[in-house]
Amino acid sequence: MNLIIILIYQKNREKEKSSSVELFTDLIRSIERCQSDQLKMMEEQQKAAEKQAEDLIKELYQEIIELKRRITELEQLSHTDDHLHLIQMSSSLNTRPHTKNWTEIRIDSDVNVNTLFIALTQLKKTLDETLDEKLSQTGLKFVQKFAVDVTLDPDTAHPYLILSDDGKQVSHGDIKQNVPENPKRFDEDCSVLAKQGFSSGRFYYEVQVKGKTEWDLGVARESVDRKKEDITLSPEDGYWTVILRNENEYEACDDPSVSLSLSVKLEKVGVFVDYEEGLVSFYDVGSRSHIYSFTGQTFTDKLYPYFCPGLNDKGKNSNPLIITPVR
Repeated sequence: MNLIIILIYQKNREKEKSSSVELFTDLIRSIERCQSDQLKMMEEQQKAAEKQAEDLIKELYQEIIELKRRITELEQLSHTDDHLHLIQMSSSLNTRPHTKNWTEIRIDSDVNVNTLFIALTQLKKTLDETLDEKLSQTGLKFVQKFAVDVTLDPDTAHPYLILSDDGKQVSHGDIKQNVPENPKRFDEDCSVLAKQGFSSGRFYYEVQVKGKTEWDLGVARESVDRKKEDITLSPEDGYWTVILRNENEYEACDDPSVSLSLSVKLEKVGVFVDYEEGLVSFYDVGSRSHIYSFTGQTFTDKLYPYFCPGLNDKGKNSNPLIITPVR
């Protein structure tokens, strides 16, 4: 007898699994079938419950269709090599369509709609997770393929900057270093360039900025004036940068400058350049999201990764900028 009960239980479990697989495999067919079954059931119940449930189902159906459309667009973008098009589309695709919190929905009737709403809510949750996964794979994953090994050039470093022996870290010190005169050195601006310069193709690198209250990051053209006392961080003067001021004020130094509203404090920044496309893009590596892009630029000089750790500020901004491996 116990064996028979176990077999019946196993058979029922297999039927439930089969039904779930069918529901989540064919999205449109499943939604239409659920809607049809619910309407038939509701025809036998009170009019008010029928109208309420029908409206909610239609609204949820439209949300799911929109999520599926967005996922399809992201799948198509993930296979494109046109990074400029990807950046242009990212701002609209990174914004998730407004959706209702369906877990709070209740039907004020005796109609048995719980099964339907549980299935639809779970389906929407699955789509949300898929959408988040596609967003994380599109954009940052693409540019990380162009990662390069970047090291700091001590011949360009301002005398107050302290560089690590491996050329991967830079911070501002309180004592002027005894460094030789060099035409490549920044004498007034507390900045340093990388040894590696690029005059074609694409390149990408990442920098840890965790714990800092001020910094500048980006790229600079080779011909920038390194002896100028008050430099202007702008494309016109040969700089394409994103900066942090006062611990939480982010800005893209475009023409004109653009204030950036970020939901979380940056801890690691990715910088991507497409020389031929005239594109410089910045990413929040932690959240795998796009921060800002300079587009439509014309590059003629060699471009170098640019770093400014900001003043030490009595230890408040002592953490170094760290060039990290791209994982």
